[in-house]
Parts: sequence; structure tokens; C-alpha cells
Amino acid sequence: MIRIAIIEDDPLIQAELGAAIGASGDCAVVATAATHADGARLVEGGGFDVLVCDLGLPDGDGADLIRRAASRDPDADILVLTMFADHAKVIEAIKAGARGYLLKDQRLDDCVEAIREIRRGGSPISPIIARILLKRLQPAISVAEEEERLSERETETLRLLSRGFTYSECAGIMDISPHTVGTHVKHIYRKLEVRSRSEAVYEATLRGMLDDN
Repeated sequence: MIRIAIIEDDPLIQAELGAAIGASGDCAVVATAATHADGARLVEGGGFDVLVCDLGLPDGDGADLIRRAASRDPDADILVLTMFADHAKVIEAIKAGARGYLLKDQRLDDCVEAIREIRRGGSPISPIIARILLKRLQPAISVAEEEERLSERETETLRLLSRGFTYSECAGIMDISPHTVGTHVKHIYRKLEVRSRSEAVYEATLRGMLDDN
């Protein structure tokens, strides 16, 4: 039986993840915490094989708890489950001792399977996180030489989409048709080699394309 500890401040996610783990047949939740303070006590208490830890806690940084857990028990595996997908957070968590990194848009069944995988010696990582890490490791000269730049209108479109505007709202702001906005988005996806709005925003941010001039 794999013993799981969960540090997660969202009660719904904590409850749903706990239920999925309980129904797995080979995993069990042995401790939970919703704050950094309670998480610190949980880590000091030990007794778990896998720690599932959020990074954005209301009273502190989850990366600190990951660092403490890794130091206290090197045999324990640590899996990040968070909303943060920027490269700085990813690198910090991995350096702190995380061996897996999942975003909260994963299915709960995927999280349970990730727990099994991490105990088998694997490093489960969400696809977008893997992409961020790969891009981070690529030589800067390769990116500068090979990336296809977005046009001014495509960049403007992506900036608006990153702020939550719909296609119709973007069309109104830019004084173009929604169809033209859709065409810009198709070009953005092709140039950035992505398949969704969120991936496009992450990729463009990573490349510095959305930086203010």
C-alpha cells in the first residue's frame, strides 16, 4: 500500500483527490494539510511514501515544504500538483526535490497513476511542463535562429487572448472580423507549434514575445 500525504489548500481538490486515491485499491491517504504551517507539521511527522504538494499556499511557498520533505526523508517521493506553469516555478520545485510535476487540469485518475509511476522510479510530468523544460534547455542561439516571429497583429491578438478576451471581443478592439481573429490564432498556433490558447500564451511568454516594449 502506497501511503500518501496531501498538502492542498483547495478543499474540493483535496477531497476529490483523496476520494480517487481511496478508490485506487493500492494507495491510501495518511495525512492532509491545507496551509504551509500545517504542512510543515505534516512533513516533520513523516510516515508517508509520496507527498502530493501544491505550490501556492495561502501562508507560504510550497517549494519550501518540498525542500524540507526531501531533506527529512530522501526515500519519499514528492509530486507537485499546482496551477503554476511558468518555468521559474517548475525549476524551483525540481531543484527543491520534486520528482514529478502535474498541473491541476489533469484528470484525477492521471494523478493516481502518476503516484504509482513515481514510486516505480518514474518522473511524471504534464506535457506542457515537459515542453517548458525542453525549451529551457535548448541553446538560446537555436531559438533565435529558428523561431518564426509573430506579426504585430498576431502578437496583439495573443496579448488580448492572454487577458481573457473572447474572439468577438478581440475583433471589436482590433476593428477586424472574428474570422480574421481566428486566422491570426491559426497562424499563432502554427508558428509556436501549440494546440491551445494556454499553450500559446505559455510559449510566447517563455520566448519573451509578450514582453511590453
